[in-house]
Amino acid sequence: MGMIYYGGSATPIHIEDRTLAHLKVVIATKLRRSESFTVSWKHPEDHPSGRTTLWLHPSIPLRFVFDEPEPPPLNREWIEELANSANSSGGIMLVADHVEAPDGIEEPTT
Repeated sequence: MGMIYYGGSATPIHIEDRTLAHLKVVIATKLRRSESFTVSWKHPEDHPSGRTTLWLHPSIPLRFVFDEPEPPPLNREWIEELANSANSSGGIMLVADHVEAPDGIEEPTT
């Protein structure tokens, strides 16, 4: 399970490594172009119900941490799907199978 650290928060958002690798490509591309967008997810079943949305902006610090030392193979179609959703008014919506909220914090799922 990989992690994203966003802004000044010391609490990571846990995302499955393969999902995070694909998401990283899209996020890095958008932020490199100085484009802001949202990433949302529903809270995992073992956490309080609801959903979370992050506004990603180029000026906010962002760090990706992966459990696996080697990057997974990337799926071009999945990257394109994520990029298309990032360009929509709804932003990227992750599904619960790929994200785990930190203890006591409601965080995104893919």
